[in-house]
Amino acid sequence: MLQTLRKALVMSRKLFLLLPLLSVLGVVMATLPQGEAQAPKSDPALERTRKQVRMLDDIYKSAVVLITTHYVNTDKDLPAGTAAIALFDAVKKKGWHEVRLLDVAGEPIEINNLPKDDFEKAAVAKMKAGEAYYEQVVQKDGKPYLRAATPIPVVLEKCTMCHENYKAAKAGAAIGSLSYTLPIE
Repeated sequence: MLQTLRKALVMSRKLFLLLPLLSVLGVVMATLPQGEAQAPKSDPALERTRKQVRMLDDIYKSAVVLITTHYVNTDKDLPAGTAAIALFDAVKKKGWHEVRLLDVAGEPIEINNLPKDDFEKAAVAKMKAGEAYYEQVVQKDGKPYLRAATPIPVVLEKCTMCHENYKAAKAGAAIGSLSYTLPIE
């Protein structure tokens, strides 16, 4: 009986030590893009396009943070969001892909930041609900495209210089979204 209790105690200690690891794993799994977690990985072209979205998302969001951190000091400076929109327009004009800045907070500074189609409306709803990623594969001119959206939370206090309403945003909550349209090649 004593030996059985000792084994049970050792086993419960091992389980107790695993709890933090399981918690971290649960958080990681919960933050994985839903499309990637559920969609089959059988289409290499689709997977390449998803990877491209992840890379572009990192680049664009890092650029906005760097611009804001180093160049936005007063409300008279060029806002990083305005610089990003100019970059998005240049990328689209050159035919690379399309990316749009969408308002999720409900108070857009620019009317152009409102969702324009059913995908963007659904993406905004998903971002408001706390989703980390939303996607659809669509046909455009007979070719497949990946439509994807990612959330933008408030990451710097400086953002509130231009966006007073962001002060009330909950930590980590989406106040915006990037909406991507990329050809699947």
